[in-house]
This record gives sequence, structure tokens and C-alpha cells, in this order.
Amino acid sequence: MLKDTISITGFSSISALGDSANEVLEKYQNGTHSFSFSQIGEAPAWVGELAESKKKAVERLRHSDSKYRNLDNSVLYAIHAARKAVEMAGWEKDNEFGINMGSSRGATELFEKHHKDFLDSGKSSPLSSPTTTLGNISSWVAHDLNTKGPAISHSITCSTALHALLNGVAWLQSGLRKRFLVGGSEAPLTPFTVAQMQALKLYSEANKNTEYPCKAMDLKKTRNTMVLGEAAAIACLELGAVKNALGTIKGIGYATEPLNHNVSISTEAKCFQDSMRMALGNIPTEAIDSIIMHAPGTVKGDLAEFEAVRKVFPKRLPFLTNNKWKLGHTFGASGLLSLELAFIMLREQEYFKNPFMEQEPPSQIRNILINAVGFGGNAVSILISK
Repeated sequence: MLKDTISITGFSSISALGDSANEVLEKYQNGTHSFSFSQIGEAPAWVGELAESKKKAVERLRHSDSKYRNLDNSVLYAIHAARKAVEMAGWEKDNEFGINMGSSRGATELFEKHHKDFLDSGKSSPLSSPTTTLGNISSWVAHDLNTKGPAISHSITCSTALHALLNGVAWLQSGLRKRFLVGGSEAPLTPFTVAQMQALKLYSEANKNTEYPCKAMDLKKTRNTMVLGEAAAIACLELGAVKNALGTIKGIGYATEPLNHNVSISTEAKCFQDSMRMALGNIPTEAIDSIIMHAPGTVKGDLAEFEAVRKVFPKRLPFLTNNKWKLGHTFGASGLLSLELAFIMLREQEYFKNPFMEQEPPSQIRNILINAVGFGGNAVSILISK
């Protein structure tokens, strides 16, 4: 249990679902995916990419400041979302908050570009190093918001954003800060990144006429169906109970497990069992109304997490859902996009079913558990309520 109340007072995201609360809600309510069948490198693939209007907004941000013109999209997405989150929280005149943001891949597009230029010419651009370091995201967000607090960056693969939230909670509980901006950003829609997932046999091979390119949480599928998406998601954390907060963090959990393979977790996802139990603390399992699962659309990953849920909730399964079938796996940003879905469910008292799982909806939505895990079995579970 947390010794102090932690409130979430601001949130913003940019993804294939849009970059405003109304757009995102409408996309969740329409019951269809938000993927496009695009040319990535030499071959077409399903991806969760930003709409053209959002890409133009990012480009306007890039050209709004000469210092921003050589930044990676992962940095610009974070700046775009951070500005809106801070505005929602009413922090515009406060520059004493801390920042912890991360990315699984970092400046993927820029790294690939600079490396290609080096192979072609034998020389490296002077900006190739400072613009491709992982610390880019938090540092540039801190610059853009003119903050004076700590600016921390990290990569814990696909659980990066929820680990940033864990770190923010720790700083607030320590008394060193009263406010912390946390999140994740990812711009992985590049030929090399998609090729890596295809080499692992994880990527969806669905053709352009497929109804559901990513079958996240379909426990009957026999082939992996991961689809990558680009996104940033940012949350404002404050110490104490704050009126009109989007949600309150009731519990946090984290765990790892020994690796049997570079990309796998155990068949019953022991890391998830441990992280969920830690997040629950003394709260009875019956009090959990819904779990937003990590479920990336892989055969083994989806099933292992489901088995972990059954172990922790043996009497009654909460309502299970997720969003990767709709917007793709956004790697380091994915955990906070699941948090966004939780906010919507709490606010609207509306459940958003996964198309591959028949369940009875909860009569009311009060407590939601959110899961994320990355390569290496670094699982995080967050329990939130209104």
C-alpha cells in the first residue's frame, strides 16, 4: 500500500487514436481498429500511425524553433503531449516539477538515418550523437517546459512508461518533489524496427483486407499478430488527494523473472502474478472490476498473461480488455496508453470490450488494474480508481 495518496491531475497522448480526449473516446467507441496498411521500407505492413493532420501538427512543432528541427519524432511527440498534459493539470506557471520519460527504442528514425549516412560517406553528422541519445526525451521536454526539477530518462523496453510512473511515485513518496511528469514516447515505424519484429516472427502477416490485423487477447490464434504503433503518452502526478483528479493510484507492483529466451516470459507469467499481487496489497481480488492487459498480440505472450490473471483471480475474472488490437503496440509508451483507457472507463462508466473475448460487463467500474511487461520479463501493474 502507498503511504500517501497520489493523484493524476493531467494527461495527454498522441497516437493513431488522435491527440484529444474527444477523438480518443470516439475511436474507442467505434469498435474498429485504427491501423493503416502502409509502405514501410520495401514491403507494406499494418501499422498504427498518426493521422496526416497530427503529422502536420508535429511538423509545425518541429519548425517552431530552430533547435527542434533536427530532433527525432519520439522527442517531438513527447513535447507535443507534455504541453497538453501540463496545461490540463494547471502547471503552466510551475517549473519545479520533476520529469521521468522513457522510450524502448529511442531515436530510431534518426539513428537509422545517421548510420546510413555514415555507411555511405564514412563520416558522421555533428548532431548524430546528441540527437540519438536516450536522454533526449526528458531533456528536451524539460527545456521546452523550462523546468528546474530532475529530468530522468530510461529504457525498460515495453514497460518503460509504467516504470516512469513507478519512479515518479517513489520521488513523491520520498518527499523530494510534490509533482512529477511521467510518460513514454515511441516512433518505431521504420524499416529496420519493423524488420526486427518480423525476424522474430512476431509481426502480423495479415493482408490488407483483414478485419483485425492484430488479434491481441485472441487466445485461439495460432500465429503471432503484433502490429507496431507510434505514440507518446504523458501523465501529471501530484502528492495528495486533488479535487477533480482523473484518477488516484491505489497500488503499484513490479517484478522480474529469470529468462528462458530473449523475448519470452514463463507460460504462467510469474512476473505478472507477482506484480499484480503486489499492486493489490490487502485489497481483495473481488474489488477489481477490470484489468487492462498488456497482450501484444503474440500467441505465447497473450496466453501467458491470461494464465497469470487466472492464478491471481481464481474465483472470478475481472472484465479483461486492452487496446493493442486497435492502435498497435507502442513499445515504451504502451503502458500509459492503457492508463488513458482506464481513465476513460472510469469517467464514462463504459466498458470497451475486446472483440475476441466474450465476457459479462461489470455493473460499475471503480478499480482498474493495468499491466505492462517488456523483453526481459520486467512486469509492472498499477491499480487506479476514481
